[in-house]
Amino acid sequence: MTYAHKNVFVAGGSSGINLAIAEAFAKAGARVAILSRQQAKIDAALAHLRSFGGEVLGFAADVRDAAAVQQAFTHTAHAWGPIDVVVSGAAGNFVSPAAQLSPNGFKSVMDIDLLGTFHVMRAAWEHLRKPGAALLNITAAQSWMPTPTQVHVCAAKAGIDQITRTLAMEWGPSGVRVNSIAPGPVEDTEGMARLAPTPESVQAWTQTVPLRRFAQKADIARAALWLCSPEAAYITGVVLSVDGGLALGGSSAVAHAMSL
Repeated sequence: MTYAHKNVFVAGGSSGINLAIAEAFAKAGARVAILSRQQAKIDAALAHLRSFGGEVLGFAADVRDAAAVQQAFTHTAHAWGPIDVVVSGAAGNFVSPAAQLSPNGFKSVMDIDLLGTFHVMRAAWEHLRKPGAALLNITAAQSWMPTPTQVHVCAAKAGIDQITRTLAMEWGPSGVRVNSIAPGPVEDTEGMARLAPTPESVQAWTQTVPLRRFAQKADIARAALWLCSPEAAYITGVVLSVDGGLALGGSSAVAHAMSL
């Protein structure tokens, strides 16, 4: 699968799943722009992405800052032309029972995940290739699976999925597709380190997955490449679970894993 001569923008692309997605697009020949908050992480990610031989851009900005996000998209489009693929993956997460969760803590996750997703999607619109662009939001199973200690994340991810579906309807007539990927537990990520901090909890989480393993970041990246490609040209408004079957077990199994 080639993305030669394609322009890709990844919000949150300096680490974790999002960096793996940016790497996959770079390996497939795309020009890749990334946006993240910390300049040091951006510099390291850009050095890594340049090793694959393509053009890269990096922007230090917070997805909660609509003007900064807009500026990054404008700069990218001026440098390379219309944007073919946008991935919105910036996220925040921490574990907290609802009764101990502060209003500010709840708002922080909503602002990064939900408001940030809107900012990325909205800023991208003026610079998309129409028809032909593909937009991808990174969500999570918490959007439909109630999860103890994750009320803030559940609310934010459910909102992201509704952004995906609504924009798919509004922007479809312009030839723009909008989808989501919902990863399951992914190894070597900050999120899973917080959700499964002990060997016992890692084992319990593994048992919730019918395939009996955590995903590798490359599993999510391959799904992103396919869903944004012409091979998925008639797919829009979809939330694609890339979770090894996690969602089949329901909330009770996840709740048990979270309790360890």
